[in-house]
Amino acid sequence: MSGGCKIRVLGALFLACALSACPTRPPPSPEAVRAPPAPAPIAPHTGKPYDILAAQSLLTVRVYRGGALASAGHNHVIASHTLVGTIYVPGDLLKSSFEVRVAVAELTVDEPELRAQEPAGDFPPDVPQAARDGTRRNMLGPALLAADDYPEVVLRAVRLEAATAAPGGLTAYLDAQVRDQHRTISAPLAYELAGDTLTVTGETALRQSQLGLTPFTALLGALAVQDEMRVRFRIVARAAGAGR
Repeated sequence: MSGGCKIRVLGALFLACALSACPTRPPPSPEAVRAPPAPAPIAPHTGKPYDILAAQSLLTVRVYRGGALASAGHNHVIASHTLVGTIYVPGDLLKSSFEVRVAVAELTVDEPELRAQEPAGDFPPDVPQAARDGTRRNMLGPALLAADDYPEVVLRAVRLEAATAAPGGLTAYLDAQVRDQHRTISAPLAYELAGDTLTVTGETALRQSQLGLTPFTALLGALAVQDEMRVRFRIVARAAGAGR
């Protein structure tokens, strides 16, 4: 490869990496231009309340690079260690309800110990600090979560159903309030109730577009964030009034 060609290639990669830290948002799709759907009816809170223990709970979202220049970007692990809210458990488990709040400004990007728990091929440890900072800046910025105007994502139960594919498991249908939009999504979950402690775990695929968000893209889509994410959660809650 000639010296001039090498310079052009390196210049293109530098531009791609720079734009990955500050990608542009594409024009909204026709679906996004339409009025967002109305919130689904929220399940009433009945039964015994269990308060979420933030220090023992964790929500992670794995986002993946895409586009023809995907190799110039990185996959990222987004995490929340500050979940707050309450889960209500009546005698009929399928009538349980919850409200969980996620502080947007407290989301983290690529904590080394969390990346180390993921497959090294998809999440190698050597992510440049500039890529982490750029991802967090974009995530909190006005084109995506708009943290200054909408400081929380709120998840509220709509209904629970027994999971046919997983005996003993449940499927939760919930209202996800992201920015000023409400979207109904679903997630499989498992639970364990031991004394005064309730533990709820689950993992699911979720598309950003399901939440009314448009994934970032740059270079006319050559560098992009995939629409589909992987969400994993472990929520630990203790009966209200029980000893800490």
